[in-house]
Amino acid sequence: MEFRPCIDIHNGKVKQIVGGSLKDEGNQAEENFVSEQDAAFFAKLYQKHGIKGGHIILLNPKGSEYYNETRKQALNALQAYPGGMQIGGGITAENAAEFLEAGASHVIVTSYVFKDGNINYENLEKLVQVTGKEHLVLDLSCRKQEDGYYIVTDRWQKFTDEKVTIELLERLSQYADEFLVHAVDVEGKAAGIEKELAILFGGWSKIPITYAGGVGSMEDLRELKELGKNNLNVTVGSALDLFGGKMKFEKVLSLCGK
Repeated sequence: MEFRPCIDIHNGKVKQIVGGSLKDEGNQAEENFVSEQDAAFFAKLYQKHGIKGGHIILLNPKGSEYYNETRKQALNALQAYPGGMQIGGGITAENAAEFLEAGASHVIVTSYVFKDGNINYENLEKLVQVTGKEHLVLDLSCRKQEDGYYIVTDRWQKFTDEKVTIELLERLSQYADEFLVHAVDVEGKAAGIEKELAILFGGWSKIPITYAGGVGSMEDLRELKELGKNNLNVTVGSALDLFGGKMKFEKVLSLCGK
């Protein structure tokens, strides 16, 4: 299990938010932490520790008055650590190359591929033609319904008809180098992981998977490592001392390894 750091940018600031609270209208989100440092500061810190594969997420949509400032922060972070981080948030076949050329190792995509409730294979194939499989991460942001977990899109506000199954992972892994899994119902709450999701994704290990959501203690990390059969990488957000939490950055690195 590797530690994969994050830089979440909202309204031009590095933040940790409660995932399910994000709303495009009014650029609102329930905030856990707002950093006084910019995105490039965190990128340099991760570079100093030799941590690769973390993700930068732009949490404002393109039409937002804050989008340009958020994008500027993201590009500065990529420039600070070229080749060291992935980027997501509003990525399409039209703008993916721009972010890769700016220094991203991968682009992370949800809404462009999971569109109008289903997988848009035309968009997915257009994207792969630009990025190649080796530079594409598919974000499988998940929320629970009665019969299982489903992919959600548009900053986690819309359910799709795509249920998370092993068959779905097999199919999508033909297009992507990695999966990023957001457990949206516990995202930003630092109150425990989604155990069922950890078991589901941990039981399938054909490509790297990074789990994000709910990690609030070293015990949560150990549980994720066990339930995920050591197949899952992990992101820690609000609970990390870098973002105002109680989990020591160095201890997390030590338990996970780089």
